[in-house]
Amino acid sequence: MQYTQWGRLIYDKIHGWLEIAVKMLPNAVVAAVVLFLFVMLARLFKKLVYKLVFKLSDTPAISGLSASVAYLFMCFVGLFIALDVLQLDKTVSSLLAGAGIIGLALGFAFQDLTANFISGIFITFRKPFEVGHQIETNGFTGDVENIQLRSTTLRTLDGLHVIIPNKDIFQKPIINHSLTPERRVTLTFNAPITNEQTGQLQDNLQGSLKNLEHIAGHRPIEVLYSGIDGANIKITVTCWVNNDDVNNYDLALHGIITQVTNTLKERKLI
Repeated sequence: MQYTQWGRLIYDKIHGWLEIAVKMLPNAVVAAVVLFLFVMLARLFKKLVYKLVFKLSDTPAISGLSASVAYLFMCFVGLFIALDVLQLDKTVSSLLAGAGIIGLALGFAFQDLTANFISGIFITFRKPFEVGHQIETNGFTGDVENIQLRSTTLRTLDGLHVIIPNKDIFQKPIINHSLTPERRVTLTFNAPITNEQTGQLQDNLQGSLKNLEHIAGHRPIEVLYSGIDGANIKITVTCWVNNDDVNNYDLALHGIITQVTNTLKERKLI
């Protein structure tokens, strides 16, 4: 008798489930069609986003990440609509709440990593520098060899590879030497000259400096008397250097000091 009751109970349960399944069959078919259509739409949307982002950023990593996020977003939208068609409203609410809690927890757990990724995305779109540019940031100067979502790799002037987190680059000043075609060099020194020598010394210094390598020829070379230091006159030499290479500044400064020293020696001022 007991086995018969158990069998009857199991039969009623299965029968009830089958009735519910039959009633929900049209909705299930519609939900499956909706989910299928959204998956197909997500694939097209993924390709479109990849092409659009690649056109703007010219970076495969950013384009691939954006395309994957767009694909998952469309798939989740399709899943939520399909669950709504199946009248599983509570399931949709639970999924949304769970996704929010998980996202918040991951955001706190990986906030540094997230900050580097977001900074990498901003750097990619704003393009303060590109691969091959010579930049100066965070105390390092070198050529940009690689820009990734998390970090940027520099090759310094002494051949070292430096990997800098994008967050540090984004939050601190950047000097891009490749975007600065010319750079000013200023040299100040003292010389014991008389009034009769002032004009002639200016001409001599300007003439000796204008043909130096790396000096921008279309820019004027200024030789100014900027002060008096006892029996000496303070002289300031200003000229512009072609900044297509970061080493040009040091080379030009070396050449200026050499020429100024030679000129002063010729006039027996030192």
